[in-house]
Amino acid sequence: MNPHVEPSTSPAGLLRVLYRNRDLTIRLVRRDIAGRYRGSVLGLTWSFFHPLLMLAVYTFVFSTVFNARWAPDGGETTTQFAVVLFVGMMVHGLMAEVLNRAPTQILANVNYVKKVVFPLEILPVVSMGAALFHALISLAVLLAVFMALNGYIHWTSVLIPLVLLPLVVLTLGLAWVLASLGVFLRDVGQTIGIVTTVLLFLAPVFYPVTALPPALRPLIMANPLTFIIEQARDVLIWGRVPDWGGLATYTLAAVIVAWGGYAWFQKTRKGFADVL
Repeated sequence: MNPHVEPSTSPAGLLRVLYRNRDLTIRLVRRDIAGRYRGSVLGLTWSFFHPLLMLAVYTFVFSTVFNARWAPDGGETTTQFAVVLFVGMMVHGLMAEVLNRAPTQILANVNYVKKVVFPLEILPVVSMGAALFHALISLAVLLAVFMALNGYIHWTSVLIPLVLLPLVVLTLGLAWVLASLGVFLRDVGQTIGIVTTVLLFLAPVFYPVTALPPALRPLIMANPLTFIIEQARDVLIWGRVPDWGGLATYTLAAVIVAWGGYAWFQKTRKGFADVL
């Protein structure tokens, strides 16, 4: 890449950058995943244990302590409750992992800014690649448990990539904005963890939307995770096809956010070296 050329902010320019640097991105994703577990005894096995441990804790707290239920009559077992809960945790984890890392991505790679000519815009994509890897493992665990409980898997499960794609696009757009803001405003890195936690508890992860009073339901529906979680449960748990019209609208909004986030990143990247 030529450092003297004005960075492109167009969607076509974004696609060209991603295609041109696809091999580099794949290598960085592999390094990111391997580096996370380097030196540990269990290695990649932790990627299975971590979601299962958190699932066990949340299931106990919400199904036993708070007596939360998905079915109106409360007839499901604790295991069935856990499967539905796991879908919400998987979707939230995909978004939260990328957003929590975004504000420090440029700060953690100062050499890429000052000493080499590097496509900084692929760093959030690398984080997304690692997050998708962990989401894939969680999905495999979920389907295995569902198969063990029911003896079958809904054919609609093959549609889960189409359900998650709009969330991936939206998250990338937000990650580009946060990666840029994290350079200029260090407080962003301290607050984004709070924001993702709020998104967790204001989404139908631990409780159904119907558990809220009607006056509060618009608040939870405004959460970008809510629609995707509901659609993921439809295709994975209930065997229903997704709401194609809703997904199309969500995708359009996600593309606009992603384009805006990428354009913001490209416009502000000139100041990274001065601040760092």
